[in-house]
Formats: sequence, C-alpha cells, structure tokens
Amino acid sequence: MTTTAETSTSTTERLRATAAELVAGGRGILAADESPGTMSRRLEGVGVEPTEEHRRTYRELLVTTEGLADGITGVILSDETLRQHLADGRPFPAALADAGMHPGVKVDTGTGTLDGGDEDETLTQGLDGLAERVAEYVVLGATFAKWRAVLHLGAGRPSPRALEANADALARYARVCQDGGLVPVVEPEILAAGGHRLEQCAAATARSLATLARALRDAGVDPAGMVLKPNMVTAGEGSRQPAGPDEVARATVDVLRATMPLDLAGVAFLSGGQSSAVAAANLAAIRDRGGPWPLTFSFGRALVSPALDAWRGDPARVGAGQAALRDEVDRVAP
Repeated sequence: MTTTAETSTSTTERLRATAAELVAGGRGILAADESPGTMSRRLEGVGVEPTEEHRRTYRELLVTTEGLADGITGVILSDETLRQHLADGRPFPAALADAGMHPGVKVDTGTGTLDGGDEDETLTQGLDGLAERVAEYVVLGATFAKWRAVLHLGAGRPSPRALEANADALARYARVCQDGGLVPVVEPEILAAGGHRLEQCAAATARSLATLARALRDAGVDPAGMVLKPNMVTAGEGSRQPAGPDEVARATVDVLRATMPLDLAGVAFLSGGQSSAVAAANLAAIRDRGGPWPLTFSFGRALVSPALDAWRGDPARVGAGQAALRDEVDRVAP
C-alpha cells in the first residue's frame, strides 16, 4: 500500500525531473500562450481573419514544425489551445508529447488594477478556482504552468505594495501548482518600457526577485521543482544609454546570484519585447557569464513573430512559417 508520504515524495521527484528537463541542454520553452483576444489582434495585424480556427491553425503550424524539439523542451499554450485538436485529431498536449516536448498552460487570467496602489500598477488575477483548473489541466495532459506578474518601472515604481502583492500571488500560484502536480514557471517581469538606465532596472529587478524569493520560501515552494522566468536586466526601450550584451549579462547574473536559491531548477529568460537578434545576443552573453543554474530562454514574440509574418494565413505558406520559426529557434538554442 502506498503511503501519503511516499506519494508526496514521488510527486516531488517527478516535478523536479520535469523542471530539470524544461531547462536542459541549452534548449528552451516556447511561449505560444497569447489569450484569444491578443492572438486575434496579432492575426489582424497580418491580414488574417481573427477566428478560433485561424488561431488553432497558427498554433498547429508552430507545434508541428519539424525538428522543433531539437531546440524547444516545452510549449506554453493558452487554455483555448490546450483544449483544441490538430487536423489529424490529436489533442495539442498529446501532439507535443509525441514530439518529445512538454505541454504547458498559462493559468493566470490577466491583470487588474492594484487595490490601494498607484493606478498604473497591476496585480495578476486567477487564484480563485486555480486548484480545480490545475487538476483539469493535468487530466488534459499538461505537465507545467505559467503565471506572469507585470511590474512597471518609473518614479516610485514598482512600489513595495506592488512587489509584495505580486510576489505573494506568484508564490501562492506556484504552491497550488506543485500541490496539484504541475511544474510552475514563475514570471516576474519588470517592463522594458521607458527611458530608464540599466542600473535602475538592476535595482528594481533585485528588489522584485528578493521579495519573490521570500514569498516562495514562506509558501513552502520547492525551488528545484520550479522554473524562474525573469526579465533580463536591460536599459529601457527609450533610454539614451543603451546597454550592450556584456553589460546586460553582468547585471543580470549578479542580480540572480544575489537573490535566488542555489537549488532552483533553472532560469528561462523572457524576451521582454526585444528583437530576436538582440534577445539572442544578450542570452549568449548571459550564458557565457554563467551561473549555478541552467540559463536558457522562454521567448514568445521574439521567436514566433517571423513565423506569423511569413505565414499570413496562407495554407501554401505553412512551410515558410515553420522555416522562419526554426531559424529563430536555431539562433537561441546552441
């Protein structure tokens, strides 16, 4: 008879193994989890009618790209896509598993205004009913999940209240996921919008990650069974003092070393609106600098935008879209 303690140990070991696989060998995680509304706007931007079927077809183009698993360990899907099927009848999670990649799902429900805080600061929603959704996602085939906290950088921002509220939500999400059998990808993002210097981003990122580390510890989250998905430390998009890859790498790794536990499974950086070329150069420099954990990527637009632009809804151009995706993945996966 299997005891509760044995079941708990088995789950912990499985989550740790999955988390390690998600960041192994220089491969990374593909973020294809735009909400239906966001994905529809992107389809419209390239002249494609924003229907559910076109969203499904585009995501099928991505996940069926030949050789994708050579550079990608897992794909984050939206709730809509996780429930859809490929043209051959296979559910998306099954198709990903067949191709040697982990199926993931975004479980937050977007951001709302932070109560009692600056009107420009937000708190990510979705904790209500999360345990039930996690249980359903496990049945549907997901092995990991993602939750994104959005933090604004500016005068007095991110405020202590915004840092603490979002860190608490991230920690609660991560604990619910681990209790339910999913590896949590924990995404605290300092937005790159604005004209801030690299040093300002470094200070804000350090405060964010230190607050998050305390919240995760207090919630009893196992660091070896989760993946951190932070922003790189960069100058703002409108900064007059842009930072090169070596500066980005030094600041990013220094902040991580000062805040994150040594037993963290790994770090998969978000692209944060950087072009694919810039994101790839910064990631290469970060990897060269190194850390005590695997350092890899979890990019969305930096990888998939060229594929969308090459495809543009034309069935005859599926191959062109997939070739564009392969090129971008090859750029960041050594």
